[in-house]
Amino acid sequence: MTAALAATAIVLALAPGASWATEATPEPTPAPETTPTATPTTAPAPTDDPAPTEEPAPTEEPAPEPAPSSTPEQEPPADATRTPADETEDGISNRSTAPYMGWSSYSMQVYEGGQWITADQIMAQSDAMHDKLQDFGYDYINIDAGWNGGQDEYGRPIPSTTLFPDGLDAVIDHVHDNGQKVGLYLIPGMSLETAQKALPIYGAPGCTTENLLKQPLQQGDYWGFGYRLDFDNPCTEKYIDSIADLLGEWGVDFIKFDSVTPGSGISDLSMDAREEVAAWSRALDRNDIWFELSWAVDIDYADYWKQYADGWRIDWDVECYCGDEALTTWENVARLFPRLSDWWRHAGPAGWNDLDSLNVGNGKMDGLTRDERRTATTLWATSAAPMYLGNDLTNLDEYGLELITNREVIAVNQAGVPARPVSTATKQQVWYALNPDGTYTVALYNLGRADADITVDWSDIGLDGSAKVRDLWAGKNLGSEAEGFTAESVPIHGVRLLKVTPAKQAALTVNDDSLRVGYDGAWVRNDGNEVPATSQPFTVAVSDTPGGGTPEPPATGLTVTLNDDDSRIGYSGSWGDSNNRGLGDHGDDVHYVETNGAAFEYTFQGTGIQYVTEKHESQGEVEVYLDGQLVETVDTSLPAADGRLSQQVVYAVADLASGSHTLRVVKKSGSFMLLDKLVVTLDSQLSTTSGAFNKAAPADVTVDVLRDPSELSSISLGGEPLGRDADYTLSGSTVTLKSSYLAALPVGDATLDFAFTGDHLDDVHATTADGDSVSFTFRGTGVAWLGPKAPDQGAVDVYIDGKKVKSVDTHAESRVSNQTLFEATGLKDGEHTIKVVKTSGDVLRTDVFRYTVKKVG
Repeated sequence: MTAALAATAIVLALAPGASWATEATPEPTPAPETTPTATPTTAPAPTDDPAPTEEPAPTEEPAPEPAPSSTPEQEPPADATRTPADETEDGISNRSTAPYMGWSSYSMQVYEGGQWITADQIMAQSDAMHDKLQDFGYDYINIDAGWNGGQDEYGRPIPSTTLFPDGLDAVIDHVHDNGQKVGLYLIPGMSLETAQKALPIYGAPGCTTENLLKQPLQQGDYWGFGYRLDFDNPCTEKYIDSIADLLGEWGVDFIKFDSVTPGSGISDLSMDAREEVAAWSRALDRNDIWFELSWAVDIDYADYWKQYADGWRIDWDVECYCGDEALTTWENVARLFPRLSDWWRHAGPAGWNDLDSLNVGNGKMDGLTRDERRTATTLWATSAAPMYLGNDLTNLDEYGLELITNREVIAVNQAGVPARPVSTATKQQVWYALNPDGTYTVALYNLGRADADITVDWSDIGLDGSAKVRDLWAGKNLGSEAEGFTAESVPIHGVRLLKVTPAKQAALTVNDDSLRVGYDGAWVRNDGNEVPATSQPFTVAVSDTPGGGTPEPPATGLTVTLNDDDSRIGYSGSWGDSNNRGLGDHGDDVHYVETNGAAFEYTFQGTGIQYVTEKHESQGEVEVYLDGQLVETVDTSLPAADGRLSQQVVYAVADLASGSHTLRVVKKSGSFMLLDKLVVTLDSQLSTTSGAFNKAAPADVTVDVLRDPSELSSISLGGEPLGRDADYTLSGSTVTLKSSYLAALPVGDATLDFAFTGDHLDDVHATTADGDSVSFTFRGTGVAWLGPKAPDQGAVDVYIDGKKVKSVDTHAESRVSNQTLFEATGLKDGEHTIKVVKTSGDVLRTDVFRYTVKKVG
């Protein structure tokens, strides 16, 4: 019996009328999950996420009989006068100003195949943390699923007396005496049995558990333990308050709230725990208890999670569910990169992106190579993710200790600035964060299958100037670099972690979605206000036909086909590629993967996209996400009798809003998932998509640009740029391709690439309300504010250090990006704040702040 099952056996033995059912797991692991049909609201779910099932036997004495359903006179909770957690000036709880550090029991519960959360085990972990890790900031001991031993007469949880024979309070006291915090585990909902017993609610005269369930009954959690609560009944929140106050009396410091929906494998609103999340948030905050949501919460509700929680899991379990062979796998770490490329901007002092347990402490159990262990540690650190370990802390190896006690790496994590990728379209990825002190953290990740050199260009991270470089893992200064840095021979699945310190008079660019940019008012990111950088093909049919005159341009559409080997497609997981298959594939090749949870991702500027692949009996279901939202689950399989079909459009979308979109496809089932090609429908930037040129009757070819002509950045052929004025001219909005250039092209179709600039990093923030403002605080001697001008924009007032210094007109006859709207130089070196306030026009867009440093560090 697995650890998770042992925990479940305790719970179910105490749940009246509980029974078992088994269904397939949605997680990209082969394990099924347990699904009890009725369990008390406070009983822990069987697993962190799914685990194998088998019939358990009772392992705990029966729960005490509940009190009669009549409500007695009760004293108020002893801790009723407890005040909410202290907050910073901006309303953020002091609990969550930085990611927490500590340990969670769940990985070892899965690994050992036993309970693993006994009093002796927990106290041993606490002692090991105290001796080895506490001086480095690790101070949470979190007890996962299985601690509960039933309910008291008020429907509140009671700890297992089998696991904690001297009481859970003795364990909590031991953890607290070690100067640490203690965490427990809960799930949403309430069982039907608990509701029907009409138990009195402690501290709420007249309230019972009867009528607390929403009608008609709705499933309350992923596993089916109980039903959704009805928050139209004021007794419902009082019931949650009574449990939270009890936890506060016990001295609990942390709650993991599992099976939160939307999320936890539920992609629609058939289950919705948001009201319960809000109620638990209020109750736990009053008791100063950290509130962590799990698992794989829906990114569409990121702002809601940030409003009510201190942290939230963004993906499936990191555990591999492979018994005592390993705690995790590289694939379960690698799949976090594309997730973080969506989630990074949602983390900060109001709450943190949770990547699950960091299992890097012992090479004999981790399931990772040494390089992969360091890469995982780096990813948690640079993502500002809670760094809670999953290994047995009494059995850490020397290398594991070196990883998790590197003070410079821990400082990166505790600085609380999540890193963002330059691009995820390659296996050699650069992720970076601009810290408040003006330094950069840069991680160079090799996700490929061979050693590789990885280069970071300072311009790609917003740095204009030279910089000093320090290797944080090696603890060495590497000197100064003028334009960038190349890490040579980064090993397979390895990493280099750098601190980059700009030189004097360097200019630093801060994008509109940076944590350091503050917004006051009803601002939105993008929502159609952005203009992304994009490119568009223009096909010239070149002929050489004497007497033929100028031929008709070829008929071309606004679609672009990307083969599976296109470098702009990002793959996560262990993908391979197969060439010369002779099966009718586009380009006679495909990419393929066998592991559930592996994915590909492509970001495009356009109005539609098609996912084209093979259909075959060996394929299965794939989940299709568009702009971070699950839109469809597609079956790519065929009955064996139907053979194989190549180049099948298995998903297509059209008529999207003009702008930037991201397609992500995740393997869910079957032996293989394949990608053959993507077909993108472009948003036209040109008056026509083709022209024609006859060498025997040469004439210039013209085409009009439909955007502001200043945004045409280049024209190229096969990656080679054409020369402005030499090969083409731009007059007004008309591009003229010179006949002298075209005459040198070979006969046939030549596809030119017209590239256009857009907003910095393809995004802006915007507001429609006069009086709304955006501000940025920096240390330096100069600052500039950049953004678009547009016909729907108007005037703004600019303030420096609280004093109005200028009114700026952001109106223009056409939309044009990357305009320097305000600039101030010669400021006294020190901390300054620039503030921009909308005063007129339909909309205000902001894109970039750029500031000049005199000295960093």
